[in-house]
Amino acid sequence: MVERKGLVTFKGNGMTLVGNEIKTGQKVPDFAVKANDGTAFKFSSIRGHPCVIVSILSVDTGICDAEMKRFNEEAVKLGNTIKILVISMDLPYSQKRWCGAAGVSNVQLYSDHQEASFGHAFGVLMKENRCLARTIFVVDKSGKLTYSQIVPEIAQAPNYDEALKAVKAVL
Repeated sequence: MVERKGLVTFKGNGMTLVGNEIKTGQKVPDFAVKANDGTAFKFSSIRGHPCVIVSILSVDTGICDAEMKRFNEEAVKLGNTIKILVISMDLPYSQKRWCGAAGVSNVQLYSDHQEASFGHAFGVLMKENRCLARTIFVVDKSGKLTYSQIVPEIAQAPNYDEALKAVKAVL
């Protein structure tokens, strides 16, 4: 397994990202996660649709809470033309509780807690705490990565404007 150091920090502490790095222009790999109702989901099941894949630390942190709410709002503006997937290491029942309490229903929230399939496939699993780095990936309908944002400091918000510009480019 590939390890990359120095790309991200968590409250100033350097983290090691584990997994295969994917680059813009490459086909994105398949991965398997759990929906917040506990059902299995494979990324390959939505091939042919443009999508945004957002990874977060946890639904129970302030920045992640705000980020998911922002993408939920953006999903309404974008309509059904693009799928927005949010992935964390939270347990599915925690995600479901959070979605209900926050009124979030326009993004699809998935858990990578069992096998870290997404984390390994995209190279964003943090070795030190077994959480996912804060990232945004945009995938076009052919399954190629068109945009990648790995937020350098996990405790900071992503660049929404840049990411949304990339999203609009694949529509």
